Amino acid sequence: MSRKFFGTDGIRGRVGQHPITPDFVLRLGYAAGKVLSRADIAPPHRVRPAVLIGKDTRISGYMLESALEAGLSAAGVDTLLVGPMPTPGVAFLTRALRLSAGVMISASHNPFEDNGIKFFSGDGMKLPDAVESEIESLLEAPLTVTTSAHLGKAERVHDAEGRYLEFCKGTFPKQRSLRGLKLVVDCAHGANYRVGLRVFQELGAEVVPIGSSPNGVNINEGCGATAPLAMGRAVVEHEAHFGIAFDGDGDRLAMADRDGTLFDGDQLLYAIVKNRQAEGRLHGGVAGTLMTNFALEKRFAEMGIAFARAKVGDRYVLETLVERGWECGGENSGHILCLDCHSTGDAIISALQVLAAVVGSGESLATFTRELRLLPQVLVNVKLRGKLDLQAPAVREAVARAEADLAGRGRVLLRPSGTEPVMRVMVEGEDRAHVQALADAIAAVVKAAAEPAAA
Repeated sequence: MSRKFFGTDGIRGRVGQHPITPDFVLRLGYAAGKVLSRADIAPPHRVRPAVLIGKDTRISGYMLESALEAGLSAAGVDTLLVGPMPTPGVAFLTRALRLSAGVMISASHNPFEDNGIKFFSGDGMKLPDAVESEIESLLEAPLTVTTSAHLGKAERVHDAEGRYLEFCKGTFPKQRSLRGLKLVVDCAHGANYRVGLRVFQELGAEVVPIGSSPNGVNINEGCGATAPLAMGRAVVEHEAHFGIAFDGDGDRLAMADRDGTLFDGDQLLYAIVKNRQAEGRLHGGVAGTLMTNFALEKRFAEMGIAFARAKVGDRYVLETLVERGWECGGENSGHILCLDCHSTGDAIISALQVLAAVVGSGESLATFTRELRLLPQVLVNVKLRGKLDLQAPAVREAVARAEADLAGRGRVLLRPSGTEPVMRVMVEGEDRAHVQALADAIAAVVKAAAEPAAA
């Protein structure tokens, strides 16, 4: 069944514009409550189903949280509220408390004007497509409130942060410590602004916090994993050993060395995998995406490690890992999964896995990952003003010209965004200026091909 509202990472959009409106989200809560009340989904140990609701620090989270709670209550579903909590924290608590589902109110790395709703199943993984489709099918159904005696109740989970904090700390090797390390931690004024600092402090590190003063409208603004230059500069300024940057909902990670050099998801995934292989803890291969740098795939081949590419999106990386029985995977954007630690991508846990690798080696990130030499990769986002046919002759010819120019020493990828009307043009090759010119040329053709015909 095709889905109208659910994308690759839940439902997302501009606040106040359909579907991110109070009335729609109330209906969404009601529809989700009706589906999650089914006997094959609701945990048998509970009198009635219960759903956990978390949110990031956007001002619109208050409004959407109330609307969701009302819809779920009308369907006879209890709600457990945790307030600001990173997305992976919601996944963990949903599983730990044995609930029917978890809901995260966040638009991840988007600006504060956007917001979104994403669901987790009771096992802490993304809600299956079939269940999301079933929820969509009920959105137009009449909203019939259950009897007063069966309305859902709401309660706040007061120890949610402490539970998640201890869970994260438990993934760091007990024989190692962060004592003696100074870390800059950039929380993007987002959901990790408290727990994202405490984890590293309680493991012994001296923490220099930045991006940790949310006011409802500054989430991801010039900081965090999607704008890591501020973190890199702060590392140099404070003479720190490493920098750690999260995105607004705490599932993306970027890091920096003591000289401010930035490391993306591909490089951090390599550090984790290299360490696990050396310690005999790498079970199976590694999953990446269509955007994973070709140099990483080549390096894994040299190490004798199987590698598979999934569609872009951490849910597809997860699907590949589960299908193959592997544990490690990720995206160059900073989503990294270690399924022996958590059921979903978690930036805090990923940072701890990287730190465990480099602390154990006594090396810098640059030295530890020196064998990996990423190819220059340029990504141009083309906003679409109309429909685009990727098989249009002009587009196909532009791609063919670029591929011929690269002569097998690079890649071209055109990929539509799953959350906005944007076509992503990626070109990878040996020379950055050359790659940029090719990407710009293709982007110009894509833009022209997508423009509506003149009236």
